[in-house]
Amino acid sequence: MTEFRRVTPSFAVAPQLAPADMAAAAAAGFGTIVNNRPDREAAGQPSGAEMRAAAEAAGLAYHSLPISGPPPPALIETTARLLETAERPVLAYCKSGTRSILAWAMAQTASGALRPDEALAMAAKAGYDLSGVRGVWKK
Repeated sequence: MTEFRRVTPSFAVAPQLAPADMAAAAAAGFGTIVNNRPDREAAGQPSGAEMRAAAEAAGLAYHSLPISGPPPPALIETTARLLETAERPVLAYCKSGTRSILAWAMAQTASGALRPDEALAMAAKAGYDLSGVRGVWKK
């Protein structure tokens, strides 16, 4: 089973999940899964359709918001809206979890919920060093 890294009581990230992880996510109390990984990024990766089917079979809401490279402004806005309205807690994943937590951090700062330094500290506490992207945030 993949490790779910809690960032806040209502948000966690994980590296690549497998369809079998959806039941564990539901048992852990998650309500929504966000897939930040594009289909066919790597050989052997489960497809978004497989992940959606497994999530829905486990009673979870599922959203696909694929990211290649730094999250663009439209994806940050979509992530912020989703985080406001999704059944919580939310579990987001990508290959390592880094893109997912970066999208979360940028959405939190864009919405005014957190200052950049707060988001970076919370990411670090969850095991993700985002200090290299500090310059992408408006002060």
